[in-house]
Amino acid sequence: MSTTTSSGSVEAQLRTRAFARVIGPYVATFTILYAIRLPDLIWLVDDLFSQPVLVFMLGALMLGAGLVIIGGHRSWRGPLAITISAFGWFVALRGFLLIADPTAVEATVDATMLSPTATLLARAFFAVLGAIGLLLTYAGWFTKPSVPGETPAEPPSATAVVDS
Repeated sequence: MSTTTSSGSVEAQLRTRAFARVIGPYVATFTILYAIRLPDLIWLVDDLFSQPVLVFMLGALMLGAGLVIIGGHRSWRGPLAITISAFGWFVALRGFLLIADPTAVEATVDATMLSPTATLLARAFFAVLGAIGLLLTYAGWFTKPSVPGETPAEPPSATAVVDS
């Protein structure tokens, strides 16, 4: 394998981890809190959708943030990279929907909050997203990129420690 491919792969992995360092804690924090407090947050949803300018600004910010992720992270190699890229598309799409058809988004949120089953499913969805956020955080802060063709060093054996 050429050096260019290896350094390009490492660069892509470093970029993925940089995005994971930012996205992971953000997603973990908010989605875990949503999973726990979802029924209590109905006032927040009502207040948001009663002010169209806030919905539009939120949609614009989400669309912009999603596009930054999409444009800055073009890698789809490996589960971590796929998660980051898919998150960018998810955020951009949600932002676009808030701008293009806020009433449909509001109706979906209202229907979810009025149904105990849908609320339970939403809480489970947010809990899963929270776990993904924690995994992204771990991957972003505590792992190193792997260089293709490089074998990891073997840990010292127990006999080596005894012989010293």
